[in-house]
Amino acid sequence: MSDEATPAELPAEIREAVPDWEDEYLDRVSDRLMYNYDLEKDRRVGGERWDLYGEMRVLSQKQFFHPSLSYGDHEAEEYLFARREARPTVAELERLVELGHDLADEHVVADEEHFGTDFTFVLVADEIADDVREFVTDFRDRTLLKFGYHGHYEINLVVVAPDVDDQVGSESAHVLEAFTLWEDVSSSDEGLLSRFAKRFWQ
Repeated sequence: MSDEATPAELPAEIREAVPDWEDEYLDRVSDRLMYNYDLEKDRRVGGERWDLYGEMRVLSQKQFFHPSLSYGDHEAEEYLFARREARPTVAELERLVELGHDLADEHVVADEEHFGTDFTFVLVADEIADDVREFVTDFRDRTLLKFGYHGHYEINLVVVAPDVDDQVGSESAHVLEAFTLWEDVSSSDEGLLSRFAKRFWQ
């Protein structure tokens, strides 16, 4: 699906499955995410409430002449958590990183078919403090499973301040683009889904 597609062009069953958010900003973000993520609102995960929750799964499959003759299947997935947090702190971000590791223990099935799992935390702020910006900019947390034979999992951080058109994301937080409504989604010959999914196979 092209980046220029609108929600009205999606199949009715997909549109109807996407909730409406009273938060206008998150509702507009969901219009960008719905092409790639299964979305929920007010989801409780890890003992915490998230205004917006999303899951994306990607299956890479090699095959011979017919889909039934497949081999080398690899699975990747992302869990996305977003909520309002007026003034995020470095301590709060560090706590979310620990939550990400706990969720990995619960959700990641480490086997030969597992390629990668991302846990992405997005905080929607009033403003971004300098120490928060520095922490997120320098952040990268990737854990190899069985020396990489069972893939990896990665934790990503994003902080956005939409009222002042400001944002910062960690190195692999490619979903940041969907949250920067003041910028157009980058134009490309490939679709938004393929750009989101590509990071799993880097």
